[in-house]
Amino acid sequence: MQERLKHILEDAKAQLEAALSEKDTEDIRIKFLGKKGEITEILKSMGKLAPEEKKELGKTANEVKEQITASIAKKAAELKSKAKEGRLKAERIDVTEPGVKVRIGTKHPVTQTIEEITEFFRTLGYSVYEGPDIDTVFNTFDGLNSPPTHPARDLTDTFYITPDIVLRPHTSSAEIRAEEGLPVPYKIVIPGRCYRCDTPDATHSHTFHQVEMMVIGEDITMADLKGTLDMMAKKLFGPETKTKFRPHHFPFTEPSAEMDVSCFKCGGKGCNVCKGSGWIEILGCGMTHPHVHKAGGIDTDKYTGFAVGMGVERIAMLKYGIDDIRLLYENDMRFIDQFK
Repeated sequence: MQERLKHILEDAKAQLEAALSEKDTEDIRIKFLGKKGEITEILKSMGKLAPEEKKELGKTANEVKEQITASIAKKAAELKSKAKEGRLKAERIDVTEPGVKVRIGTKHPVTQTIEEITEFFRTLGYSVYEGPDIDTVFNTFDGLNSPPTHPARDLTDTFYITPDIVLRPHTSSAEIRAEEGLPVPYKIVIPGRCYRCDTPDATHSHTFHQVEMMVIGEDITMADLKGTLDMMAKKLFGPETKTKFRPHHFPFTEPSAEMDVSCFKCGGKGCNVCKGSGWIEILGCGMTHPHVHKAGGIDTDKYTGFAVGMGVERIAMLKYGIDDIRLLYENDMRFIDQFK
């Protein structure tokens, strides 16, 4: 037994010398000192020995056990320290080394255009008001003086969720909500996403953005409307921009008009952008129809107002010379990066 204990001690030390990780030292501990380890087996077999032999063997076995335990602890500490040094070396940060350049993105041209428009109207005292993308048929059509027989009610104009609920085809649906919820007088600008059953091409998309402007107050006239939009056009397209208003028809305004701006590319001389006319149409507008005010609970004997609606993508395309609306939605960073 004494010789076997000596052999076990030498074997344990040799295996510890070759150990490469803390897991290896734990495996060695289990092999020699575990419940079924070699030292444990020898201690269990001592019951068959004479008292003197048992005393001598027990002393030697405990000494071997202590030596192996101490050797395991020492080796484990060495391996732990070595592993720590390796991690520190691998994770070392050279603070003098130049950092990785962070790629800075940019706002989408549609977002930039919306912010530019809304910021201009903020300077005129307007508040930003938002309506839901999903709205009632009443707010979308009936309240805006578009009866069931109106062409805009055709199922091809927008997406119906139920007979009474639609994805809004225009931000004008928020006008009724504003009239019902805001104290008059007020001036608001309403940006938002809209939806129509359009087949995508270079100038159409089933999903697009609009910005609506609405003013309600006493003695509001067409002159206020024209003066406001003339200032906006000069802000968006340059101080030399001229404006022109043409009679039109919208069910929710009376009188109604479409506004053109002088072509910012040719200065009104005629080019491919303005198709030789010198003018570019950018929005529809007019004095809010009394029927709309009545639908929203506004006193038509006391208050008048105007409303304006413009397509954001159209403004962005004109402003930045984009020839296909689909470029705005393809998520190509080579295109987006041009607007930094």
